[in-house]
Amino acid sequence: MTRDHSICGMTRRSFLADCGMGFTGLAMSAMLQRDGAARAGDEPAANLGRPHFTPRAKNVIWLFMLGGTSHLESFDPKPALNRYSGLTISESPYARAVLESPYYRRNVRDFTGVPRALMPKLLPLQIGFRQRGQSGITVSDWWPHVGGCIDDLAVVRSVWCTDNDHAAQYEFNTGHHFFDGYHPSIGSWIHYGLGSSSDNLPSFVALGAPPGLCCGGRGAQNGAYLGPEHDAVQLTVDPRNPLAYAAPAREVARLEQRAEIDLLNQLNATATARFPTDQALRARVRSYELAFRMQTAVPDVMRFSEENEATRRLYGLDQGTTQRFGSLCLAARRLVERGVRFVQVYHGDGQGSRWDAHSGLRANHSGLCAEVDQPIAALLKDLKRRGLLEETIVVWGTEFGRTPGSEGQAGRDHHPYGFSVWLAGGGIRGGIAHGATDELGFHAVEQRHYVTDIHATVLNQLGLDPRRLQVPGRRRLEIELGQPIREIIS
Repeated sequence: MTRDHSICGMTRRSFLADCGMGFTGLAMSAMLQRDGAARAGDEPAANLGRPHFTPRAKNVIWLFMLGGTSHLESFDPKPALNRYSGLTISESPYARAVLESPYYRRNVRDFTGVPRALMPKLLPLQIGFRQRGQSGITVSDWWPHVGGCIDDLAVVRSVWCTDNDHAAQYEFNTGHHFFDGYHPSIGSWIHYGLGSSSDNLPSFVALGAPPGLCCGGRGAQNGAYLGPEHDAVQLTVDPRNPLAYAAPAREVARLEQRAEIDLLNQLNATATARFPTDQALRARVRSYELAFRMQTAVPDVMRFSEENEATRRLYGLDQGTTQRFGSLCLAARRLVERGVRFVQVYHGDGQGSRWDAHSGLRANHSGLCAEVDQPIAALLKDLKRRGLLEETIVVWGTEFGRTPGSEGQAGRDHHPYGFSVWLAGGGIRGGIAHGATDELGFHAVEQRHYVTDIHATVLNQLGLDPRRLQVPGRRRLEIELGQPIREIIS
C-alpha cells in the first residue's frame, strides 16, 4: 500500500514521525494541522488554514453598533421625510409605490410588522445632511469625521434581514434567525478557514460589550458546531487585566508556571489520544498554551504608552466623550497589526439597545454618534497611513435600521426591511453608494442584499469560498452562504 492514508486530518507519515515526540507532539501536530501549518508534503484535511484563492485582505475589523442605528440619520438620508412629515405612509405620494411593490407583497407575508409600520406618521429627519468627498455621497451631519473618509467607503444601502427584534444582532453576525439554533458567526468561519497567523494572540477577538449581554448572547461570537476553539476571546482595554482569569498568582514564577503548563499539556494530550473526537478537550489543550503566551502579548497590545501624542489625539483619547470607544478602535488597529485575523468591536457597553431610539432619537443619536464618529474615522486614517488598510477590511454595521414613521416622542421603531452597512479597505472600492431603499427609506428596492452577502464579500476578499468551508453533515442553504457583492470589489 503506497498511499499515505489520512486519519483524523493527519497522514500516517505524520503520525509515525510524531510518535517519537510522545503524546504532546501528537497533540501539537493535530493543532498545527488544523491551522494549516503542518510539515510540507502533508495535505491538511479540507484544505483548512489556507485561502482557496489569492486573497486581497488578511484581517477584518467588524464595528457593530448595538441597538439599531438609523440609516435615515446616518448613511441614507431621505429628504422626502421632511416634505411629507406628519402624513402616514398610506397618505403620502409614495403609498401606491410601497403598497404595490413586489417586496411589500412578499414581505407582508414574511414580516407581520409591515402593515402596522404603514400607520405611524412620517417623522422628519432629525439632523441635516450633505454631500461628502469627491464622490458626493450624502451623509448625515452627525457623521462629519466618517463622512470625511467617504471616498474610502463602499456604502451598501440595501441590506435587509428577517428579525424585527434585537436578536437580529445574532442574525447579522451569523446569517441565521435566533430560533434556528446555534450557528457559527462570521468571525468563527474566518478562524475555521484560515486559522491563526499569530503564535501569541488569538485569531478571533471581541472588544467592547461582554458576551452574554448583547441579544443572541454568545452566539454573535460563537463557533457553534465548528467547535469551541473557534469562539471569540473577549479582551478588555486594560493592560493590568486585559483577559479575565489569565494572570498567574503573584507568587508563581514564570518558569514554574511553564512547568505546570507543560505537565497539563502532557496530561491533556494523553486524554486527547483516548478521546480524539472531544472538541472541548481539544480546545482546552490549545487554550492552556495560548493563554500562557497571551499573558505577555495581550498586555503589550493594550499598553498605549508607545503611541505618540498625535495618534492618541487622533483617536480622541484626550476627550471624555470619545476616550472609551477610541481606545477600542486603537486596540483593534494594534491587534490586526500583530496578526489577529478578526476583531469584533461592539459599541454599546454591554447594553444591547443603546442605539434603540424608540423616543428622543435626536438626543440619543447625537450623543452616540459623537462617541464613535471621530474614533472610527481615526481608525480608517491610521490604517491607511500605515499601509494596513490595503490588507484590512473594516465593516461598519448594526442589526437593522429605523422606521420612516415616528414612535413615542420623536423616535423610530425597529426596521429590518432596508438599512445601511459600509465597508472599506482590503480591495473594496471606495466612494460608491450601492443599492437603494425607496424614497421614504422603507424598503430596500434596488440590488437588495441579505446580511450574508456582506459575509460572502468579506470571505471573498480573504480568499475563502464559503461553499468549500461546508462541514460534512451540515448542509447550508444558498441564502446562508450569500453572494459576494461584486459591484463594490475593485
